Amino acid sequence: MEIPEIYEGLVVIKDIVREAGDRTKLTVMSKNSMVDPVGACVGMKGTRVQSIVRELKGERIDIIPWSEDPRVLIAKALSPAVVESIGINDEEEKSAIVVVNDQQLSLAIGKRGQNVRLAMRLTGWDIEIVSETEYNKMRRGEIEMQLENLQNKSAEERAKKEAEGEGDSA
Repeated sequence: MEIPEIYEGLVVIKDIVREAGDRTKLTVMSKNSMVDPVGACVGMKGTRVQSIVRELKGERIDIIPWSEDPRVLIAKALSPAVVESIGINDEEEKSAIVVVNDQQLSLAIGKRGQNVRLAMRLTGWDIEIVSETEYNKMRRGEIEMQLENLQNKSAEERAKKEAEGEGDSA
């Protein structure tokens, strides 16, 4: 056994997803607060994980610490990309939007969508990734719509008051 802490039950693999020959992502947690689950799996200078990588003929392995917080779990699952922010669209439907720096967008999505696809399978969440630039455009559009709605409402109220005022003088 390459990772004795798993064999002994100190470290638990919570979930694992894989695209054989390419990449594996797994979440791990420790039953002992003194044991770092990721460190136990990686080993000193990466020796434990490297022996597994060699057996899998170079397949990349992302070892992610498990979290109950979906935002933390999603951010970690999208590694190696760095996430700027995460918004939960619908907790019941498990839908989230992830904002990444423009330079991180292709890394977050991955080759042929592999990184985000594996992250969605690992977390069980539907993840939409957008760049900061795209997110800012979306926010501007929402703000413009809200302003337009307020202006329309204000114009309707003025028209209603004017109509009521005409009715009072007759």
